[in-house]
Amino acid sequence: MTPPRNSNAARDIANLLHPYTDARAHAQNGPLVITRGEGVRVFDDQGNSYIETVAGLWCASLGFDNARLVEAATKQMKQLPFYHAFTGRSHEPAIDLAEMLIERAPVPMSKVFFCNSGSEANDTAVKMIWYFNNAIGRPEKKKIIGRLKGYHGITIAAGSVTGLPVNHKLFDLPIAGVLHTTTPHYYREGRPGETEEQFATRCATELDELIIAEGPETVAAFFAEPVMGAGGVLVPPATYYEKIQAVLKKHDVLFVADEVICGFGRTGEYWGCQSMGIQPDILTCAKALSASFLPISAVLINDRIFQGLADGSASIGSFGHGFTYSGHPVPAAVAVETLKIYDEMEIVAHVKKVAPVLQDGLRSRFANHPLVGEVRGIGLIGAVELVADKATKKAFDPAQKIGPRLTKIAEANGLIMRALPGDGIAFSPPLIITAEEIVDMLDRFSKSLDELAVQLRRESIAAV
Repeated sequence: MTPPRNSNAARDIANLLHPYTDARAHAQNGPLVITRGEGVRVFDDQGNSYIETVAGLWCASLGFDNARLVEAATKQMKQLPFYHAFTGRSHEPAIDLAEMLIERAPVPMSKVFFCNSGSEANDTAVKMIWYFNNAIGRPEKKKIIGRLKGYHGITIAAGSVTGLPVNHKLFDLPIAGVLHTTTPHYYREGRPGETEEQFATRCATELDELIIAEGPETVAAFFAEPVMGAGGVLVPPATYYEKIQAVLKKHDVLFVADEVICGFGRTGEYWGCQSMGIQPDILTCAKALSASFLPISAVLINDRIFQGLADGSASIGSFGHGFTYSGHPVPAAVAVETLKIYDEMEIVAHVKKVAPVLQDGLRSRFANHPLVGEVRGIGLIGAVELVADKATKKAFDPAQKIGPRLTKIAEANGLIMRALPGDGIAFSPPLIITAEEIVDMLDRFSKSLDELAVQLRRESIAAV
């Protein structure tokens, strides 16, 4: 159905190129136009209400309205609407926020560098690593290792470290010097008869073998999300990070923890690193840093990295990296207020209180569903993976787009959902969600999943 000529949908089709969207299909189907938000819900231009099951893009931690954050932005815009951090300039919001992040870091950190998105933060981390190794006299130690299905953003460097085909195809990525190792997903990658701990050992062994094959003197860093997000909400098996970090330490390879999705309470601890026992050299964060009310991200570096960067900048006369909006005072002020709100509401305690409603609900209600191969998650992040054959773990043909089909059914039932690669359906609601709202969300999802099962049975796509 063609949208009315002057409608928002028609104007969108005529003028916007959307991220992560099939442009040809969009021209036919048009957008879902969201006009306002309230708590964990958003509303479209037709007045329909939806529970946002993935907090937008894993990011609207405090929901879709918060008067304190609006006030913080307004106050800062009136006082100092912009200033930069180049050539030693500064302002209170950036200073306050850097101090707060250092105080809250999961391991001792020395300095904070501000960017505008998770992609920029991870891209900056890559550049810092290269700069650091040049500065300390290791110009050959430059290769970066990510993981297959890992997600670290979409700039040229971060998009290369990302391990998803859709982010590489037609973009000429990954660039040279970026490698990928095993996805720590026991359900899909574990071998017959292999225990989870044995699988974790194999993942570490394969990383060790990759580093040795490339030459340890050439491998600089390993990037990992504590819990993999866009690649499927993949929680690594027990002992995985313990064994991975032993390999990295053996070869003097830096660990970059990408906390863009996991940070600020999502996994049931303040940082995903704390949930998973990770001791990073560099930590990147974004999204929930400002509850996504305004764009801001940060790179936290330990003192060893800082000293190398400082020596390099002294030798050249400048650390020649930065963005016009690095530490912009308005997003920084909003982020400061966001962290204060987390403290006051005891965000970690709240997540621990309501997370069992999500995790137990997903497992008790959907683990035995004939369309569900695996349920996984931790804290307030989870996923169900849809399969064509439960007994054999056979996946659906990607061309059938079963995951996106389910999200469309869910939309009609008042849910906005996210389909992941491999027909995973993600759950990562705003951190303020209540137990009652989680139950409502799962009820609507159950209805949607059953409707999909009926359709697939009628079409002989799945034996359900």
